[in-house]
Amino acid sequence: MNYLAHLYLADCAGSSLVGNLMGDFVRGRLDGRFAARIEHGIRLHRRVDSFTDRHPAVRRSRCRLPAAWRRHAGIMVDVFYDHFLAREWDGYHPETLEAFAARVYAALDRQRDELDQGLRRAAPHLRANNVLVAYRHLAGVERALVSLSRRLSHPNPLSRAAQALADDDGGLRDDFHELLPDLVRFARRESACLRGG
Repeated sequence: MNYLAHLYLADCAGSSLVGNLMGDFVRGRLDGRFAARIEHGIRLHRRVDSFTDRHPAVRRSRCRLPAAWRRHAGIMVDVFYDHFLAREWDGYHPETLEAFAARVYAALDRQRDELDQGLRRAAPHLRANNVLVAYRHLAGVERALVSLSRRLSHPNPLSRAAQALADDDGGLRDDFHELLPDLVRFARRESACLRGG
């Protein structure tokens, strides 16, 4: 899952928005490096990623992509799923996507001193480009994939990968709809376990 899906799941599970977003930036053991609520979010993020990687719908989505792109299929599917979530947001969340995104950006501002360096550097870009809302459109997906492409040290097809979404929108979307309810249930259960409930 990519940024928007992790934030959505955090909201559904009553977990830290900032902590769940930080899960994409923090590596290694936590050991009290961050406030407890932030570490809860990072741990939930990691568990969601593990669950997602094993889910049959995600495996099916990866297989839908051209064989030459399979090495980067996980990244592509994560971004494509954020696109479907953004596009159909009103069916999943009572708050508008614009209001939710504004709440996330405000949380990043409020908790700036608690952010790790990676997220602290990324936060202005997220806000300036309104990345969470931009996922709704194919152009936003393309920008996200180009940005991810630049962050990888080896040659990759991500800057051209949005075409794969256009080529199999229906199948990928069906996989996403199969996955999301399972993910929400999993995130709520794991969040409660992490809190000791």
